[in-house]
Order: sequence, then structure tokens, then C-alpha cells
Amino acid sequence: MKHEFRIIADLIEANSRVIDVGCGDGVLMDFLKQNKNIDVRGLEISKDKVQKCISKGLTVIEGNAESDLKQFPNHSFDYAVLSQTLQAFLNPEIVINELLRVGKKAIVTIPNFGYWKVRLHLLIKGTMPVTETLPDQWYNTANLHMCTIKDFFNFATEKNFKIKSSLALSKEEVSEIKNSNLSFKNFFADLGIFIIEK
Repeated sequence: MKHEFRIIADLIEANSRVIDVGCGDGVLMDFLKQNKNIDVRGLEISKDKVQKCISKGLTVIEGNAESDLKQFPNHSFDYAVLSQTLQAFLNPEIVINELLRVGKKAIVTIPNFGYWKVRLHLLIKGTMPVTETLPDQWYNTANLHMCTIKDFFNFATEKNFKIKSSLALSKEEVSEIKNSNLSFKNFFADLGIFIIEK
């Protein structure tokens, strides 16, 4: 299991109700269900991945977060999780609003386009970088809205939602992001993990 998923699991209290939006093949969902007694549901756009989840005994609906979260009532979950998918949506603002409507809190992770290796690759090679958190070539990537940790902080301020907790992940090292170290973390972290609320 990815280190990112272990961190997300640690952020979620036992016995919570969780929706994993863009749940993939259900690795995080399965872990939460087995290890933390969490009532977890999934929303996934890929038919194949939905089938994989169902074969593991997980409850998953095929759908797109931009249009299909509407079917869930307000605050029907304690947490809405969105892992490394925000940058792939046509309208990330709609998705954030929907996460914060269906969940009392949302946990959002983003690959950090401000990471020094990404910057260096672009500077030296002049091509879009391919890294562990950005594994696709520019022409077949799902990413539409490249975003840095600093961009996400600015987005929160502009759109009036609160970042309750923010973590920087660099390889296996996890550290807290604060206003005082924001530029530093934006440069050295390859992934940002945020707990957000209205």
C-alpha cells in the first residue's frame, strides 16, 4: 500500500463514515474497512476498477465526482477523500464544493508541481517531467490543472474554505506545512495532503 494511503488512514478516526472519490481499485477502501472498522463507500469513473472493487466486496458506484456526488445528501459522510485526482477535473472548484457538502471534512492530496525535481526537469530538459507522482507523458496525462502546494493554500483563501491540517510528503518523510515554511515545503515536497472544512 502507498505511504500516502497510510497517512490518510491515520488521519481518519475509527468508526467514521467515508467516501473515497476516485477510489481506483479500492486499496485504501479495503485497508480502512479491514483495519479501522470504517463504513466506506467509493465513487470511481473506470468500469474496470469498479469491478475490481466489487470483487473485493467493496461498495462502489460508477460515476464522476463533478456530476455524480449530487446524489449524496449533505454531510452524509464524516470524511470525503480525494487522492491525487483534483488536478484531473475540468472544474476543481465544483469538486471541492461537493466534497465539502457531502463530507463534514475532506482529505485532499495533490501531486506538487512546485517540487524542485519537477522545476529542475523543466528548466534543464525543457520537457514536462515524469516522476513517481506524475507518471504519465504530457500527451496521455489526465492532469488538466497543474497545481502546487502554494497554489492550494491560495485557492483555499480565495474560495473561503479552511485548511485544518496540511502535511508535506517527500519520499517517506512526512512534515507539517505552516504559513512560515510554506515556500520551503512547496519546493521540497512531492505531495501535499490537506484536511479541509467549510
